[in-house]
Amino acid sequence: MALVTERELEDYDVAHGADDFALKPPNPTELALRVTQLLRRLRGREGSETIHSGDLVIDQTRYEVTVSGHRVLLTFKEYELLRLLAQNPGRVFSREELLSRVWGYEYFGGTRTVDVHVRRLRSKVQDANHTFIETVWNVGYRFKPVA
Repeated sequence: MALVTERELEDYDVAHGADDFALKPPNPTELALRVTQLLRRLRGREGSETIHSGDLVIDQTRYEVTVSGHRVLLTFKEYELLRLLAQNPGRVFSREELLSRVWGYEYFGGTRTVDVHVRRLRSKVQDANHTFIETVWNVGYRFKPVA
């Protein structure tokens, strides 16, 4: 947040890095509202880069997954599968839809590929205390919403 005079405004360069500005002397109410709005925007950016579900954290900028603070090593497809499911808690994805969205339309493997990847993913992120991926029999899979 930059505070500038009207004279400085003529030469003000937005490339200085400030996300917003107010004129000096600032109106206290306006300044408080602008800072609140700026903080809301910044928090929104952070929230969109990480997915939290109980003890599971998916950091989308680092491609890292942790469960209870312990890093989980996933293959790229396992990560993409988990991320897609976690971004849509409660939504059921058919095996065909998962193949299409994670592997792409050009993938010619069978739907059992999804089952194998889900099994491997579960073995890495789930235990007796953590169940994240649910099977919907004869349909596909969904990410269990946090209660």
